[in-house]
Amino acid sequence: MSMKITTRQVDGVTILDLSGRITLGEGSVLLRDAVRDLLAKGSKHILLNLGDVNYIDSSGIGELVSAYTTARNQGGELKLLNLTKKVHDLLQITKLYTVFDVKDDEASAIASFTRS
Repeated sequence: MSMKITTRQVDGVTILDLSGRITLGEGSVLLRDAVRDLLAKGSKHILLNLGDVNYIDSSGIGELVSAYTTARNQGGELKLLNLTKKVHDLLQITKLYTVFDVKDDEASAIASFTRS
């Protein structure tokens, strides 16, 4: 199953609803292009909803880090929402859980952007 991304706006925050697998090839390229496209259009508050992501491989993890770094370097913020247990455990193991701002519910995630 390939990855799908739907984009929506809530209170000035761009939410990318991701579903499927973030893996080497199509999944990571889709994510990279989506984030870079948003930043190029001036969207600085990006929330990645990973609730329907069932698998991330090492290149997918690399792409999350790259997206985060790209957003920061362009004066933006990228946060993660609704991690599945598998993705949560993966971020814990790789020690990236402390790097990303991870939220469990959409309302508090959106509110966290406006305060920062």
